[in-house]
Amino acid sequence: MDYSMIFMITIFLIGFVGSFVSGMVGIGGSIIKYPMLLYIPTLLGFDSFSAHEVSGISAIQVLFATVGGVWAYRKGGYLNKTLIIYMGISILIGSFIGGYGSRFMTDDEINFVYGILATIAAIMMFIPKNGLDDIPLDQVTFNKWLAAFFALIVGVGAGIVGAAGAFILVPIMLVVLKIPTRMTIATSLAITFISSIGSTAGKILTGQILFVPAAVMIIASLIASPLGAKVGQKVNTKILQGILDVLILGTAIKIWLDFL
Repeated sequence: MDYSMIFMITIFLIGFVGSFVSGMVGIGGSIIKYPMLLYIPTLLGFDSFSAHEVSGISAIQVLFATVGGVWAYRKGGYLNKTLIIYMGISILIGSFIGGYGSRFMTDDEINFVYGILATIAAIMMFIPKNGLDDIPLDQVTFNKWLAAFFALIVGVGAGIVGAAGAFILVPIMLVVLKIPTRMTIATSLAITFISSIGSTAGKILTGQILFVPAAVMIIASLIASPLGAKVGQKVNTKILQGILDVLILGTAIKIWLDFL
């Protein structure tokens, strides 16, 4: 693997852009960084990463990107602790299973799982979510066991691709559990952090992480994610939902075009 200065700057910029957007819309950023890492180095003439390497770098980077986002949202009552406990424990178990089990899968199989997750998320993001943001934060209710079940399933799939699953958790929280947008964004970052512990552990134990590019991505994350979260707190929730819709749909289309 070529670790030249230009290559490192490219990886840093990928990490910075992805982490800024992730902090702003409440996702770990793998929905953006996975395809960027897969395609941009190759387009610029550098050695390409395999799907295993991309998923490994993504996993450890998301761990740090979400910390910055959660820290920025720690005040304001946006973090739903009950939701974090129920979904966090389930997704931690699922993401470790997926992260560890991914060593037995081919690159195409990992990309296929990613395509399925992105497609489901894209469909769910376009379901109308009217009236969600009229609910007072202290009156939010949800089905705890349904939340735990979905988190476990998402965790397995997300662990496989080195994501933390927020890009599919967010639409589930908005559409199925009926959680207001800003609470969804803040709480999903906390759940995503827990998820990334499991997927990172699974990737490290199975030797799927390139530590030099991962370190560069981590530095970018720690700078960009809190900046994105601060911007996200000031932007209209309809705009945030729109940005997320476009990102998820675009990624799903790109993955399936590559398969076809």
